[in-house]
Amino acid sequence: MKNYVQMGSYLTVPAPVDVSSGDGVVVGSIFGIASIDALTGENVSIATEGVYSMPKVGADAFDVGETVYFDEAAGLMTETSTGNVAVGVSVDTAPASSAAVNVRLDGKFAA
Repeated sequence: MKNYVQMGSYLTVPAPVDVSSGDGVVVGSIFGIASIDALTGENVSIATEGVYSMPKVGADAFDVGETVYFDEAAGLMTETSTGNVAVGVSVDTAPASSAAVNVRLDGKFAA
């Protein structure tokens, strides 16, 4: 197929800020997890699908299947929808006492 570009589970985008491998990255309406370290403006490959263990807001607790949002300013996953980007769902329970949530990225674009 002559018009095929790529699968799309990984995208190369300009880093909006300095990022480390494993950081959440928002570029416009695209969300992904950085696969490498990159300085602002450098190309970085981000994963847009898959399950990742991500740091979360300490007070938040997630149930299986609950929508997970990304707080770009804090760099943390959160239950709070207001002002944040929906990025996927929790694939297991993450109590408030835990530091991370396992999130399945949905590969969707923010509205």
